[in-house]
Parts: sequence; structure tokens; C-alpha cells
Amino acid sequence: MAENYERHRQAWTTEEIQKLHLLVNKGMSLKAVAKALTRSEESTKSRAKQDKLKIQKLR
Repeated sequence: MAENYERHRQAWTTEEIQKLHLLVNKGMSLKAVAKALTRSEESTKSRAKQDKLKIQKLR
């Protein structure tokens, strides 16, 4: 069953986008990045794709 997130369907803030870039560039996994941002993995993956970021598969 999917987890519930406080940020469900809320727009990404500039600070969240900066943190996403920082965490991805550190080589963190999708699951770890999503948890750090309190976003779903799907939302995090979509935003990363939009920003042309490559997230590590496993770690």
C-alpha cells in the first residue's frame, strides 16, 4: 500500500528543488532522496526527470 505524504500534490518549492539537486549529485538513491524530501518516489522521479537529473538505482 502506498504511503501518505504531507506534500501530496503540492508544488515544489525552490528550496526543495535545490535540495533535490544536492542529494542527487551526492549519489543518493531514489528512495533516500524521496524520504529526505518527504515526497513520494514517483513525484521525486518525475521532478528529477524534468530537471534532467540521473538518480542512482540502488545504494
